[in-house]
Amino acid sequence: MTERPSTPRRRPETAEASDAHPPRPARPSGYRISGVQGHVISELGRAIVSGRFAPGELLPREPELMAEFSASRPSLREALKVLAAKGLIEMRQKVGTRVRPRDLWNTFDSDVIAWHFGDGNGSPELRDTMMRDLIELRLMIEPAAAQLATGRATIEDLRRIRSALHAMEASSGDLISYAHADVAFHMAVFAASHNTLLGSFAHLVADFLHLSFSIQQQALKADKSVEDDIGQHRGVFEAIIGGDGEGAARAMRDVILDGKDSLLAALK
Repeated sequence: MTERPSTPRRRPETAEASDAHPPRPARPSGYRISGVQGHVISELGRAIVSGRFAPGELLPREPELMAEFSASRPSLREALKVLAAKGLIEMRQKVGTRVRPRDLWNTFDSDVIAWHFGDGNGSPELRDTMMRDLIELRLMIEPAAAQLATGRATIEDLRRIRSALHAMEASSGDLISYAHADVAFHMAVFAASHNTLLGSFAHLVADFLHLSFSIQQQALKADKSVEDDIGQHRGVFEAIIGGDGEGAARAMRDVILDGKDSLLAALK
């Protein structure tokens, strides 16, 4: 794999000298709208994702939706615009509002992700399919990002990865904090690849990763394998800082595959 020239970095031990710049939290991708408009967005979004309104189907007319959600016409129309921006629907004059095909939905939007999981009460089949697809996508992309990082990571990049690793170690008893630190680690590796498209992809999947990691940590706690998980992430960092591209890719692949086992255990 071709490596892009990077800013020269100091010796590895120097890169570990400071954690002054902790990883930035991933930005949520969904809309955070409260009130009647937010209620319409959430309820109608769940209805579409769950299949109540199937792809290709026209939504009920405005008066029916206004009555169902106790919403004014302006609130309903603004909510529909948000759902259209998420790719779930398309609005056409004299035709109506139609649900778009699933492959055109913005699947990485945090609200769409949450609706697939039904806030904990969604279809197990739909949930499991989403998780399987995410794991397959990660296996194709993240090992390559880790390999690129071995030749391109700057001192600052290494500090961010190391800081996230330390945060994982410090929060091993706190599932919520551990999941945040886990996501930060993977985002830092993506950033260290210095590939613009990979960086953008990382922010797209941040919410998805956080959701899957939050579920995964439940199994990690149950089987007391948090220390093993941290050790595997440390292996990724050590391979990157040591310039071992193939080792970094292999270690990242192991992290994903072992995480898959924990995730499947938590979903049973």
